[in-house]
Amino acid sequence: MMQSDKAYKLLALQEGISNRAAKELIDRGVVSAAGKKITLARADVRTDTTFKINKLKKPTVIFEDDKIMAVDKPPFLTAEEIAQSFKLTLLHRLDKETSGVLLLSKDDEFTKKVIDVFKNRKVEKIYLAIVSGKFAEPITIDTPLYIIKTKSGAFAKPSKDGQEAVSTVTPRLIEGKNSMVEVLIQTGRTHQIRAHLKSIGFPIIGDEKYGGKGGGRIMLHAWKISLLGYSFESPLPDDFAKFGKGT
Repeated sequence: MMQSDKAYKLLALQEGISNRAAKELIDRGVVSAAGKKITLARADVRTDTTFKINKLKKPTVIFEDDKIMAVDKPPFLTAEEIAQSFKLTLLHRLDKETSGVLLLSKDDEFTKKVIDVFKNRKVEKIYLAIVSGKFAEPITIDTPLYIIKTKSGAFAKPSKDGQEAVSTVTPRLIEGKNSMVEVLIQTGRTHQIRAHLKSIGFPIIGDEKYGGKGGGRIMLHAWKISLLGYSFESPLPDDFAKFGKGT
């Protein structure tokens, strides 16, 4: 019978690091085995398991002036970590595994203006996602979302008692049984895109929390954002750029 042990212990042995460091890597979401992400540090896995660690990339500056900094956020870093590293104020948030444009403020008065334009929906935000299924026709999803707080984090549930949420989804590319879609959001509810795509039967690849098949990360990218006369775009990360190229 094949022996097993805790994932973090085996990872620590493989990498020659401490158990604590191994736990932190698994908790961050950068560890996978056999193409599937390891989500529980204390999960029992076979002792012959070979782990792969996704290397953490550093955020890069897309643009900055005396009021704002636009950063290209890599996956697996939190928005809060990035704001702390630049010692600036977050203007909005992206989920840890989401890549793309993240905005930081250098000026308190400018921060107030941005809060106001977000409140009044004068911000254009466009995301790209890779989903399971052949997505062929544009659709606007206006299902209200009710946000549930759980021990494992927030969860957005479609509900008539929820908050208004509007997402317009447009197909960009179909490759085999998967598709790349463009999502314009008019509201910014927690996990809005993830929950809305699941609700129409096209979960995001890597988003197991919302019914997606396993992957290296949640395949969601904050592509473009425009507000107050500014417009920023994040180049496609490698895992998006290769979609549809058979690699």
